[in-house]
Amino acid sequence: MCGIIGYIGGRRACEVIVKGLKRLEYRGYDSAGVVTGDGEGLHIRKGAGRIDPLVSELGLLNMPGNRGIGHTRWATHGVPNEINAHPHTDCSGKIALVHNGIIENYLELREELRKKGHTFKSDTDTEVIAHLIEEELKSSRNFEDAMRRALLRLKGSFALGIVYAGEPDRLYFVRNESPLVLGLGTGENFAASDVPAFLEYTRKAVFLDDGEYAVLTRESYTVKKLKTGEKVEKPVQEIDWTLDMAEKSGYPHFMLKEIYEQPRAIKDAIHGNSDLIPAVAEEIAKYSKVFFVAMGTSYHAALVGKYLFQRLAGKIALVEEASEFRYEAENILDGDSLVIAITQSGETADTLAAMKLAKRKGAKVMAIVNVVGSMATRVADITLYTHAGPEIGVAATKTYTTQLTVLTMLAMELARKLGRMREEELKTLEDEFMNVPQLVESVLSHAGGLEELAESLKDQRDFFYIGRGINVPTALEGALKLKEISYIHAEGLSAGELKHGPLALLEEGVPVVAITPSGRLFDKMVSNIEESKARGAMVVALSDSDELRETADVLVEMPPVNEALTPIVYVVPLQILAYHLAVLRGNDPDKPRNLAKSVTVE
Repeated sequence: MCGIIGYIGGRRACEVIVKGLKRLEYRGYDSAGVVTGDGEGLHIRKGAGRIDPLVSELGLLNMPGNRGIGHTRWATHGVPNEINAHPHTDCSGKIALVHNGIIENYLELREELRKKGHTFKSDTDTEVIAHLIEEELKSSRNFEDAMRRALLRLKGSFALGIVYAGEPDRLYFVRNESPLVLGLGTGENFAASDVPAFLEYTRKAVFLDDGEYAVLTRESYTVKKLKTGEKVEKPVQEIDWTLDMAEKSGYPHFMLKEIYEQPRAIKDAIHGNSDLIPAVAEEIAKYSKVFFVAMGTSYHAALVGKYLFQRLAGKIALVEEASEFRYEAENILDGDSLVIAITQSGETADTLAAMKLAKRKGAKVMAIVNVVGSMATRVADITLYTHAGPEIGVAATKTYTTQLTVLTMLAMELARKLGRMREEELKTLEDEFMNVPQLVESVLSHAGGLEELAESLKDQRDFFYIGRGINVPTALEGALKLKEISYIHAEGLSAGELKHGPLALLEEGVPVVAITPSGRLFDKMVSNIEESKARGAMVVALSDSDELRETADVLVEMPPVNEALTPIVYVVPLQILAYHLAVLRGNDPDKPRNLAKSVTVE
């Protein structure tokens, strides 16, 4: 879950690398470092902390050379400090590298290398790679051969950027179960964990697959198989994101910008998929067993997808956390199974593992993903993109609502294919669905009172989020957003579960956020609100009904919306509330502690 950036060309490498690191900081921000190379050798500067202060403290913009690699870290092995920060070197100081991933057999390799005289400086698993290459170089024809032989001994996941002082005209980049993409320029080339790192300079990208490495020079790139060294021809993809999409555009935080981008993102998701949905829905209809797999916020989207498939189309679907699916589903997957994987980044390690298992068992695999060219798109048989654009804030916002948008489109079309809704009823729902971007715009335009509400709640220690039916996932997502960025304990649950234990935790003043749209479950939600009030809870209700004006302590007014569409609309004020609570408590909502955007390790 770290970020890697590399550059070789005619510019000052340090400037390109520092800009790239700032755009990758959502992937990790407990330490950072840069290595550049010139005719006199390698120059390394690194330290603990976030990028901005380190730039001045370490003089990162004063480093010589026109090639180099940089790293922003999310610690897995070794505490965040200067010694454990990347880049790491071998004993000679001629090999330097940065790493995203986990080396599972590093202790065994470390002990072997120690016995051969190697001295280690850090507590990381990464450092062993540099020493392993150094050892292989003693008996290899050249550096590339030594590197390849060394890396074949590694077990685990890794994306690597490697620079060797003895080869002043090239850089090496390697991918195995961690993301890495090349950026192709004119007289210069780039590599990074994610496209925004080099989007200022080029939109031409080549996505590496697992078990591949790239050799970059100023004028060329070559991709090869790690096992054999055989060259691989790769397609060049044109990225349609703009640099402005990856910048804050005047907002204080990326998260707030991305919340307010949701009306546009939902429209893009609709228009980007409208031609594809009929054929995909027809494919889904063929399978008797449908599984959704995902993690985190994407898991909540999967839960909504299950409700939509079952409620609208009568299609039974199961939802599993991807990390558990691999252990639970192995004996029930077969050729009559469809696995729908939902992942924002397309690089989530557990989700990719679940997809690969499904493929081995003969199941059809579909991906709903945001990042073009990501690994999930290459594993899947079918891919639908959410078209949300780059999401830099760690807490997912627009990628969640666009996932819901795609799932809603699929469910409506599946209902048509299976004949589970009358055409007139379905047409009415589709017309309402096309108005969802305007409904979200309306919610955002009336969100001013949420900051005031956050001010009154900022010192609370516990929150409960409750919902029923299709909005149980909304409650889960609201609680997750609050936990992620405000560090307040929050529980999301079905309102019917209150009486089965959680009610014991309610006491005077504890906030209960109730997702209460009018409709068939409204009266049951009102009963749950009353029982919460009877225990002294402070109820914040999201509803389009005036009936709650006297019952709830705070009513967040919502526009009327079809029940099937409420998850997209009702999650928006919960995102905003979490954002304001985080800011009021002095937290950076873009960089929550201990978390990173893309979970690329298990």
